[in-house]
Amino acid sequence: MLEHIPEDGVIARVQASPGRRIFGCGAIVALGMLLVLLAFTQGETGFGYRIFLMGCGVMFLTLGSVMWRATQIVIELTEHELRDSTGVVLAPLDNINKVERGVFAFKPSNGFLVRLKDSAPRGWRPGLWWRAGKMIGVGGVTPSGEGKFMAEALAFLLAQRDNQT
Repeated sequence: MLEHIPEDGVIARVQASPGRRIFGCGAIVALGMLLVLLAFTQGETGFGYRIFLMGCGVMFLTLGSVMWRATQIVIELTEHELRDSTGVVLAPLDNINKVERGVFAFKPSNGFLVRLKDSAPRGWRPGLWWRAGKMIGVGGVTPSGEGKFMAEALAFLLAQRDNQT
């Protein structure tokens, strides 16, 4: 298909940039800490409200931890699939219908949207990718250049596949 595919077979990679990763996870953790602090310092509020604030705070602290681990993963595009570095296949190339990267596409920040032919199981790596039904969003705390390159390479692979059939 492509003339110059590296030996490892990976055409493009997208990974979280350190600055965005720290800022994104830090903002979520700070919100969680603020909510927990509010739960302890709001003495005149009801017990149920304080429990609600504590639950939301713990939820955001957990989300920050999950996002920190998830943003260590790298998304890879090969000739046959879109996958992450843990081995999770986001979509085989045969199941990808098109790539949307326009201004009004329902896509993550600095990323792109992949439309599938058939539905795939739901999945989510906060700050990196999500999958719901026939859509996959790639991006979030990733650099825009890497996302744009991967979207272009994927669109090129799809065009080659469609011209062969």
